[in-house]
Amino acid sequence: MELCKSEFEKIEEIQQYNQLKMLKAFTECHVSSTHLVGSTGYGYDDAGREKLDEVFAKVVGAEDALCRSHFLSGTHALTVALFGLLRMGDTLLAATGRPYDTLEGVIGLNGTDKNGYGSLTEYGVKYDEAPLLQDGQPNYDLIAQKAAHATVCHIQRSRGYSNRPAFDLATIQKVVETAKAANPDIVVMVDNCYGEFTQKAEPVAVGADLIVGSLIKNPGGGIAPTGGYIAGKKELVEKCSHRLTCPGTGRELGCTLDALRQMYLGLYYAPGVTAEAIKTSIYASCLFELLGYETTPHYQANRNDIITSVETKSAEALCALCQGIQAGSPVDSFVSPEPYGMPGYTDEVIMAAGAFTLGSSIELSCDAPVREPYTAYLQGGLNFAGSRAGVLLGIQKAFFTK
Repeated sequence: MELCKSEFEKIEEIQQYNQLKMLKAFTECHVSSTHLVGSTGYGYDDAGREKLDEVFAKVVGAEDALCRSHFLSGTHALTVALFGLLRMGDTLLAATGRPYDTLEGVIGLNGTDKNGYGSLTEYGVKYDEAPLLQDGQPNYDLIAQKAAHATVCHIQRSRGYSNRPAFDLATIQKVVETAKAANPDIVVMVDNCYGEFTQKAEPVAVGADLIVGSLIKNPGGGIAPTGGYIAGKKELVEKCSHRLTCPGTGRELGCTLDALRQMYLGLYYAPGVTAEAIKTSIYASCLFELLGYETTPHYQANRNDIITSVETKSAEALCALCQGIQAGSPVDSFVSPEPYGMPGYTDEVIMAAGAFTLGSSIELSCDAPVREPYTAYLQGGLNFAGSRAGVLLGIQKAFFTK
């Protein structure tokens, strides 16, 4: 705790800035109690839904946004954005290497273009990628070369299931500038999952055209029960809205039922909850390092997402860590997670998440594909005190299993 103290102070300063920015967005948009009441049926003229879009756009610094319960996951929000932006003959460039596992089926990689489910490649969209350098940084020369012939440039801010750093805004800005210098018409889209409110601005502030993410991660504050967002340039958000619902209705359709109050409240709490999750991440990195494990990032490194990865070196230790985290969770603490084949993943995956919202990554959780070097990905934590206990239980179980 003494080692982490100065790092915690840095996070608290970012938290205070982002919380005041959030309050400013709510007050300037004139949010009222009437906006917390949802709609049924088609959802036409849902003032609360439209106001939430407005608030979200303002707080992330975008021209427009779709902040909706109708997105089923982060992968779904990314899928809507990709299908909204790309047409037959266009090229998608993954500028930060191979995207997260669940996007392989969306794009049509590793044979999934043959399953007939309607991937991008099945619709005639071409795919290209610029692998990262050995140090995990973008290959700017290769990006410039490939961006010249691409329509959309995809940047993944967080690491996914790879051992590389999450990208800060300065790195994202350099990728954006490199791609746009090579091709001024290219659309730069950032997968912002796990990165929201970790810094004082979002990627649209450094030139990204669109940012996309999930509300059961950082921006939902652990309160939003579902949902996701697409935010950025107005004309691009509008295109995506017609893929979220259907061409011709766009953003005008979609009832909100009883979800609006939770979505507003979760968004308002998001800067504070994200800060608690980052403190948990710093603490876990520090403690694992003291015990001799290799972690990414180092506990004193700048945090650009809420994830700490730990190389456990064995399948047994990996599973033990996840089981310990589960034991320190407020929900389903008595359950022992085991690896299994999960839809969208190429390897068996083990997931520990005793969460109030199923699959919520802003709540303390730990997951990993069961493959060498058996790296665990620890994220989340609604409050540091409870999450610290979960981390201690996880470490105790893993350390005596390695």
